[in-house]
Amino acid sequence: MKVTDQLNRTVSIPKNPKRIISLVPSQTELLVDLGLADRIVGVTKFCIHPKGLKQEKTIIGGTKNFNFEKIKALKPDLIIGNKEENYKEGIEKLEQDFPIWMSDIYTIWDALDMILSIGKITDSEEKANHLWKEINNKRNLLLEQNRVKQKALYLIWKNPYMAAGNNNYINEMMSLNGYSNLCNSKEYTRYPELNEEQIKKLNPEIILLSSEPFPFKEKHIIELSKLVPNATIELVDGELYSWYGSRIIKALDSFNTKE
Repeated sequence: MKVTDQLNRTVSIPKNPKRIISLVPSQTELLVDLGLADRIVGVTKFCIHPKGLKQEKTIIGGTKNFNFEKIKALKPDLIIGNKEENYKEGIEKLEQDFPIWMSDIYTIWDALDMILSIGKITDSEEKANHLWKEINNKRNLLLEQNRVKQKALYLIWKNPYMAAGNNNYINEMMSLNGYSNLCNSKEYTRYPELNEEQIKKLNPEIILLSSEPFPFKEKHIIELSKLVPNATIELVDGELYSWYGSRIIKALDSFNTKE
């Protein structure tokens, strides 16, 4: 069957594919939650959820360095990737031989569309629809709370410091959790680099230090508290803010219990 992915590419996919490779951790977890664990033949080394799955499947490399020989040997009839998390050259090489469905996620609506689309192409529409409804209901509950938003800076990297900027998924999840992203304006890129003076000038009320991709620790709280002494600084689970599959449910549940 011919389908259109989120890059507006037309992809020919066999009906009800049986040998799936996932190139993105959050989408791997989604496939399992759609009841497709037995159809997954390959995953990346970063596909850590659900626990134990990685040990049962062939690891085809990382999200930005594929082992093409391993992928070829698995004979996939569907590969699922993402524009931002995977690398263009690798995807272009794979699509010469295999059907690849690509996601492109900027908002929670993009994530919901991705869930429905993957449900459709894998013949798991009923479970995908159930996930869509559950996520949408939890999102609406958060929006109804109409929280006063704290001015926040969400850091994803150190040396140099990099933040979540505008027009990305993390920015939207921050808003749902009651934060106003200080880097959500046109003067910033999607992931701007910031020096110490810029961080001081932003004067955040709260700094969120993500657990991924850079593994911020308690020592980094101490460092930043000297730079911005009036800010509250917290370590946060990066998966809740940046994983755009079925883990959205865990994220919204966590946001909903925040005092």
